[in-house]
Amino acid sequence: MTAPTGTADAPVPADAPYRDASRPVAERVADLLARMTLEEKAGQLFQTMIEVGEGGALSEGPSAMGVPATTDMVVKRQMTHFNVLMAPPTAREFALWHNRLQELAASTRLGIPVTVSTDPRHAFTDNPGTALLSGPFSQWPETLGLAATRDERLVEEHADAARREYLAVGIRTALHPQVDLATEPRWSRANGTFGEDAELTGRMGSAYVRGFQATGDVARAAGLPGTFGARSVSTMTKHFPGGGPQQDGEDPHFAYGREQVYPGGRFAEHLEPFTALLAAGTRQMMPYYGMPVGLEADLGDGPEAVEQVGFGFNRQILTRLLRDELGFDGVVCTDWGLVSDAEILGQPFPARAWGVEHLAPVDRLERILAAGADQLGGEACPELVVELVRAGRVTEARVDESVARLLREKFELGLFDGARYVDADAAASVVGHPDLVAAGRRAQSRSVTPLASAADGAARLPLARGLRVFVEGAADVVDGLEGATLVASPAEADVALVRLKAPYDDRGPGFEGFFHAGSLDFPAEVVAHVAEIAAQVPTVVDVYLDRPAILAPVLEALGDRGSLVANFGASTPALLDALTGVVPAEGRLPFDLPRSTAAVEASREDVAFDTADPLFRFGHGLAL
Repeated sequence: MTAPTGTADAPVPADAPYRDASRPVAERVADLLARMTLEEKAGQLFQTMIEVGEGGALSEGPSAMGVPATTDMVVKRQMTHFNVLMAPPTAREFALWHNRLQELAASTRLGIPVTVSTDPRHAFTDNPGTALLSGPFSQWPETLGLAATRDERLVEEHADAARREYLAVGIRTALHPQVDLATEPRWSRANGTFGEDAELTGRMGSAYVRGFQATGDVARAAGLPGTFGARSVSTMTKHFPGGGPQQDGEDPHFAYGREQVYPGGRFAEHLEPFTALLAAGTRQMMPYYGMPVGLEADLGDGPEAVEQVGFGFNRQILTRLLRDELGFDGVVCTDWGLVSDAEILGQPFPARAWGVEHLAPVDRLERILAAGADQLGGEACPELVVELVRAGRVTEARVDESVARLLREKFELGLFDGARYVDADAAASVVGHPDLVAAGRRAQSRSVTPLASAADGAARLPLARGLRVFVEGAADVVDGLEGATLVASPAEADVALVRLKAPYDDRGPGFEGFFHAGSLDFPAEVVAHVAEIAAQVPTVVDVYLDRPAILAPVLEALGDRGSLVANFGASTPALLDALTGVVPAEGRLPFDLPRSTAAVEASREDVAFDTADPLFRFGHGLAL
C-alpha cells in the first residue's frame, strides 16, 4: 500500500508547481497529487447533487432531494464535483452561485476548484433524475428531435449553443449525451436517446460531443482552436455498454426494472454508438444501473458469460471491455446512488446495487473501485474510501490512479487558471440570448414530423395561413398564434389543433412518478374525444413522442379529414411555424411506431425494429 504523502497542516507554497499554468498538465497533476492527504483524495472520488440557494446563495439545506449542505460537502468531505439541480430564475444568479461555490473551494488547504456538471437542461423534460426544464437557457427539441432532423450540423450547433450557455454560468461537465438504443418501446428513458438505430445514434452522438467539447467545425468557424481546453464542456457519455434492452421496458432506477436482457443476442450492436463516440473524443463514460441476465459477450478473448451484477460493479465491462479492449483512459463515473440508500421527496429510495444488494455500503464501494470506476455518482461518503485504504482492502495507489484522471480533467478545462470564475453580468447576456432562442425554436419546428395528411380540406398539410384555429392541450397560446386566429370552440374554427402527449402508466407519487413507463395505448376516452372533435371540424392531432406511442386508434379517430403529426419537444408557436410552412417540417421518425401492444410485447428487448407490422417505420415523415 502506498503511504500517504500529504499532511493536512502542510503549508502550500504560493509558487507550487501545480499552480503554474506554464507547466505541463501531467507535471501539475503529479505535484498536486503528492501534496494531497488520503482524505483529500477520497473527496475527489464522489460527485453528488447540489442545489442553488435563493438569490444565488450557497444552499445549506434542508433539501427535499436529500442534498447535503454545501459547506459540509466542500469543507468537511473535501468534495469538488457536483451535479447542479434546478436552475435559479436568472443566469446572473446562477453565475453568482457558481462563483461563491468556487470561493468556498478556494478557501480549502489546496484550493482545488469545483467542477459543476448537469443533466440536460435545454429541452422540455422535467425529471430531476434525468433532465431538467430549460429555465433561463435556450430551449431546443429533445435529443429524439435532433435525431429526427438527421442533420449532424444542427446537432453540433445545438451542442455549441448549450456549451456557450453552460460556460457562462460555470457548468463544465455535461452528464450527456445518452446514446443508448431505444429498442424496447416501453422504456421510460427513450426520450434522451437518438432513437433505435445504431448508425444514426453514432453519427448524431459524435456531432454532439464535438459541439460540447468545441472540437468540431462549428467551434473552428467561431475562431476556437478545435481542441479540448478552457472553452470546452466535457461530455460524459452514457450509459455504457448500452442501457436500452430493459426487460419489459422497465427502468433500473427501480428494483422491478433491474434486469437487462439480450434475447436477440445484440449486445455488440448496442455497443456500436459508444465506440463511435470514443473515436469522437468523449472524455467521460457512465455505466448504467442495469444488471445483465444470461449475457454472453466477446470481451476481447471470445464469448464468455458476463457476471450478473449491475454494470457499475462489473469489472468485465469497465476494465476488460472499456479500458483494455476499447482503450479508454478517461473518467468513468457510475450512475447515481449505487452504494447508499436515500430519501427523495419524502420517500425511501434504495441504492441501485443490483446483484450485490446483500453487501454493505463499504463492500459495494470496494466492488466499484475494483471494477474500474473512478468516481461514484450521487454519493457523498469519502470516509468509506478512507476506511477501505486504512484497512488494506484498497491500495492508495488505486485511489491515486482515479484521482489523477479527475485532476487532469480539471487542469485541461482551465479550472485552476483563468476559467475558475465566470462573469455574472456577461452570463445574463449570453444565456437565453435572442439568437440562441431563435435557433432553438427553429430547430423545434424543423424536428416536427408529419405522419399523415388529410387528402383535402382545412386540415391538409401544410395548413393555410390565416385560418381560425381551435387549440386544445396547449398552455402556451394565451397571447395568440402567429398566422392564425385563435377561437374558443370547434364550432367557430376552420381547423382544430389537438396536442397530446404519449401515454404512460402513473407510477407516482414521488420520484417514481417522473418516469413515463408502462402502456403505450391511449385511454379509450382520449381516442373518443379526438373522434368527437374531428366529427365537428377538420382536425390536426399533434403527439409529443417521448416514447413510441401506439397511434393507430388516434389515426382512425381522425378520419379522412384529419392529419397526424409528431413532435419531440416543440412549443405551440414552433409547431404552428412547421404546420404552416414558415419553417420546413423536416422530421423523420427516429424509431418505429408500433401498431399494437401485442406487437410490443412480442418484440425482443435488444433487437431494433422488431415490432411486427409497425404503423409507421423508422425514417417515415411526409415532405410538406
